[in-house]
Amino acid sequence: MGPASGSVTARYLVYFQYLGTDFNGVAAVRGSQRAVGVLNYLEVSSACPPPAVERERPGAGTCGSPRALGLRPSPQGALYPQEAAKRLNSVVPVRFTISSRTDAGVHALSNAAHLDVQRRSGQPPFSPEVLAEALNAHVRHPAIRVLQAFRVPSDFHARHAATSRTYLYRLVTGCHRPDQLSVFERNRCWPLRADCLDVDAMQEAAQHLLGTHDFRAFQSAGSPTTSSVRTLRRASVSPDPGSPFVLAQEKRLHFWNLEFESRSFLYRQVGSALSHLDGGGSGGALRAGPNGSLGLGLQVRRMTAVLVAVGLGALRPAQVKVILESRDPLGRHQARVAPAHGLFLKSVLYENLGGNPACVQQESQGPGGRETPD
Repeated sequence: MGPASGSVTARYLVYFQYLGTDFNGVAAVRGSQRAVGVLNYLEVSSACPPPAVERERPGAGTCGSPRALGLRPSPQGALYPQEAAKRLNSVVPVRFTISSRTDAGVHALSNAAHLDVQRRSGQPPFSPEVLAEALNAHVRHPAIRVLQAFRVPSDFHARHAATSRTYLYRLVTGCHRPDQLSVFERNRCWPLRADCLDVDAMQEAAQHLLGTHDFRAFQSAGSPTTSSVRTLRRASVSPDPGSPFVLAQEKRLHFWNLEFESRSFLYRQVGSALSHLDGGGSGGALRAGPNGSLGLGLQVRRMTAVLVAVGLGALRPAQVKVILESRDPLGRHQARVAPAHGLFLKSVLYENLGGNPACVQQESQGPGGRETPD
């Protein structure tokens, strides 16, 4: 559908974050399924009836201002986020095109998406601040937050334009029983019963993954990805300074961060290879289904699992190179993947658009210190 005569269409880049525990991934779930994706809350569904909202009218406020959007709490509370976007009264339904898909249970410190808002004739585009405020004001789910919004060119694409994606995986050692982990850390990290990890060996193993390789061995069999060649720019293992939620008597718990940076990751590539571990050492790693149905992000979760296996002594660092060079998506290393709940999409970066709100202090005027002209 083309722009209506005289209407104004503006494209925005929106950064948002979420705790993935309650969601079936970030993608919207269509149909009558009970599972819900993050975009079900952020996106407008053409089948969704319009919410009862106060329409813009002369005198209701400056055009493009929060009051002009009717951003007043209703007695019933905030709207569902997918309906919140409808509150923008766009001429055409608002669709979010996401930068990076995440699986069920995976979190995002900062994901990104672009969307178009087409205003009626004579109405100027919303300011990015008003757009972000409008979405946040009506997102009912407390686990979703819009961080910032910026104007971008009309041909900008959130997925194709991304130049860097960084994933963070959180581990905790010394957790002999699930109830030993703080309730505030549950579903935020992977608890391991082992008291320590051989971090030097993990770092050595990670070096084999750096650079440009065919990562087919970390990809699910039957993946539709046309090429499994990717360039891994960074893979690191480092101690976490410690969780503020750990009590003094729980100092035996030690937290660790694994980070992976690449321009893109394989469909079903981010976590694997714990088949070498016995059930007692894996800390409850999830088994992949016969069709690799655990979804996106498995590359990082498979790489994480390989490095954890090295850290626990179940694999030697040199074996990681053997696994990588096998290019075998049906190998024994595919049998287990690191749990989804320890994985966070940390950042998505764009050339000439500066950093992202999850990891870079920014002013509100836009990426890179200025608003990108339309």
